[in-house]
Amino acid sequence: MSYIIRLIKKAQKGNEKAFLKLFQMYEADIYRMAFVYLKNEEEALDIVQETAYKAFDKIEGLKEPAYIKTWLIKITISNSLNRLKKLEKIVPMQNEYIDNIQFEQGDHTVKVLLQQILEELTSDEKGIVLLKYYEGYTFQEIADTLQIPLGTVKSILYRALKKLRVQVEEADFYG
Repeated sequence: MSYIIRLIKKAQKGNEKAFLKLFQMYEADIYRMAFVYLKNEEEALDIVQETAYKAFDKIEGLKEPAYIKTWLIKITISNSLNRLKKLEKIVPMQNEYIDNIQFEQGDHTVKVLLQQILEELTSDEKGIVLLKYYEGYTFQEIADTLQIPLGTVKSILYRALKKLRVQVEEADFYG
C-alpha cells in the first residue's frame, strides 16, 4: 500500500508516469464497471479514457489515498451515468458477469435463466448488486461511491434481491 501512496503523492504533484502506473492498476475494474452500465465495448473504453482524464485532472483533491479505487469507480459510474443520459437508453446486464459464474458442466440452462432474471433489474439495482456481490464493497463503500444515503443503498439492494427471489421462484430455478 505504501507503493500506491507514493504513486498518488507523485501524481498529485503532476507526475504523469506515476498517475499512469496507478491508473493501470485499476483499469480493468474501471472498464468492467463502465461496461456494466453501457453494455458497449467502445462506449466503455471511452469512459475509461474519460475517467483517466478527469481523475488526473482532479487527483490533487483526493484526500484519502486508501480510497483511490473507490474514488476512481465513483468517477467511472458518474461518467457512465452521464453517457447513458446522453444515449437515452436503459442498459441491460452485461453477460460477462454471468460468464464468470462457475456452473456444473452442461448446466447452461441455469446460466441463461440467471441472465434473464438479472435483466429484470433497473440499472441502479444492477449496479448496487454488482458492487456488493461482484466487487465485494460494503454498504458504506457503495453509499460513498454512489453518493447516496446508506439506507437508500440497503433499500435498493433488498428490493433488487426481492425481485430476483420472485423471478427465481417463477422460473422454478431450483426445480
